[in-house]
Amino acid sequence: MADNLGEELKPPCLITPRPTSSSMAFPKKKLQGLVAATITPMTDNGEINFSVIGQYVDYLVKEQGVKNIFVNGTTGEGLSLSISERRQVAEEWVTKGKDKLDQVVIHVGALSLKESQELAQHAAEIGADGIAVIAPFFLKPWTKDILINFLKEVAAAAPALPFYYYHIPALTGVKIRAEELLDGIQDKIPTFQGLKFSDTDLLDFGQCVDQNRQQQFAFLYGVDEQLLSALVMGATGAVGSTYNYLGKKTNQMLEAFERKDLSLALNYQFCIQRFINFVVKLGFGVSQTKAIMTLVSGIPMGPPRLPLQKASREFTDSAEAKLKSLDFLSFTDLKDGSLEASS
Repeated sequence: MADNLGEELKPPCLITPRPTSSSMAFPKKKLQGLVAATITPMTDNGEINFSVIGQYVDYLVKEQGVKNIFVNGTTGEGLSLSISERRQVAEEWVTKGKDKLDQVVIHVGALSLKESQELAQHAAEIGADGIAVIAPFFLKPWTKDILINFLKEVAAAAPALPFYYYHIPALTGVKIRAEELLDGIQDKIPTFQGLKFSDTDLLDFGQCVDQNRQQQFAFLYGVDEQLLSALVMGATGAVGSTYNYLGKKTNQMLEAFERKDLSLALNYQFCIQRFINFVVKLGFGVSQTKAIMTLVSGIPMGPPRLPLQKASREFTDSAEAKLKSLDFLSFTDLKDGSLEASS
């Protein structure tokens, strides 16, 4: 995979200018293209390292060609942060991303309806471009109507913001199919604009697209290693952790798909899969994502917050070797001190 291919191609579909407050609920273009699920940088003692977020924004835009972000989600350890921390993180991303990022979507899901509403209202106040919510996962909603009632109350706290449902049943344990949830959802939640679908059930995903063709929803796929399959099914974009450091390569795949060069797009997807398959076998999650991002970008992401454990040096060394073998990373790509920062 030659790196120079991406130099000649601009990333596809990388969104609209940031909407004004008067048009936030209905931006001129829907959220599409790649959306990086941002990592929350931390210091060695587990405090949030706000000082590197500005550098992080510049890295995503200039090095990876990614101009949309999803803040305080799974990759961002959002549910391991306090409400105050989540507010501060959201503020920092919106502030540092001003005039650089196209869309900043804040995940405001919480076990408490009141906390989720507070975070939604705060996102609107600071000028975010949208909010997303997962299903409550301790005292769970077991029917579509109950889940929609919860989501409706959160969305109503930020009535000028596009609202996205974050479907991730493997973590929430809420097995309500997205296809079922989307049926008539805008009648209950007028600001509903789309779905972050983090599941491998392509039948469910495909039916979401097929049955809602007239609504112009954003269908954002959340399983990075299956993105090409989701594009064929009608995905309009993708939210994922690997776009923090493989955004450039994934954009090349999107460009090939847009040109209907399916063979080239498949080559890119297979190459991305080789890396993801490799690290999954080693044990791949938020901790390991932090280590890889530190390695590739040179920006210290720090350790995860307990109960997650820091990635091992063995993992980082193995991931580095695999990135190089796939031409995702050259020796000159490594920033000074990145290995020390991830050790």
